[in-house]
Amino acid sequence: MEKLVPIIDIPYNKINPRVIVCGDPKRAEKIAGRLDDVEVVAKSREYWTFNGTYKGVPVTVSSHGVGAAGAHVSFEGLILGGAKVMIRVGTCGSLQEGDPQGALYVATAACREEGVTQQLIPMSYPAVADHEVVAEMLKAVKATGAWYKKGIIVTGGIFYKGLIPTNNRLYAQAGCVAFENEAAMLFVTCSLHGIKAGCISAADGPCFEFVGSEEFDHNPAPMAKAMENQITVALESIINVEV
Repeated sequence: MEKLVPIIDIPYNKINPRVIVCGDPKRAEKIAGRLDDVEVVAKSREYWTFNGTYKGVPVTVSSHGVGAAGAHVSFEGLILGGAKVMIRVGTCGSLQEGDPQGALYVATAACREEGVTQQLIPMSYPAVADHEVVAEMLKAVKATGAWYKKGIIVTGGIFYKGLIPTNNRLYAQAGCVAFENEAAMLFVTCSLHGIKAGCISAADGPCFEFVGSEEFDHNPAPMAKAMENQITVALESIINVEV
């Protein structure tokens, strides 16, 4: 019987060097639909993994679920499977007044507020995207004509608010552009293994004092085009990154 990577259930050495990751298994399936010669590698829990080619280049697409702890399981497993560069395609909340719904953010680094990476390496270690990946993503996003920004984002560990206020306003004042839940985990994990990483996120709305709300709109109209654009950016970028 073929030996599998724990929990995500992919065979060792079955993953292509270029990997696109996202939280939602259905989005992974959607991204895989843009590939040729698609093969289902595994569907285990929230971890759905597909292999295929884009413009003749082998690419893997895999979902990591919501939150840093579960995503860490995915990222480590994908590296064991053969990943050499990973780009996250995600959603986020914007932290800058006036940024439109559907804005795309190319992360240059992430604030480590997710509560997991500190168990791997001291907090003085930065969560930074690979400069080559960022450069390719900026070229690709400009080509789409979409509204975008590059900058530092915040990776947090919550979605619904609790009794303790968030630091979102503080980070907004410091110039951070968006809040999401997994990028810092990706950047730190990949840096520790010498793997290249990047992240592009689409904003479904503002995210300041609150995180999560009964009024949250899961599928605002501008997001459909934004998601298509960010998938294009990830695919066009990853095939040009040297591995």
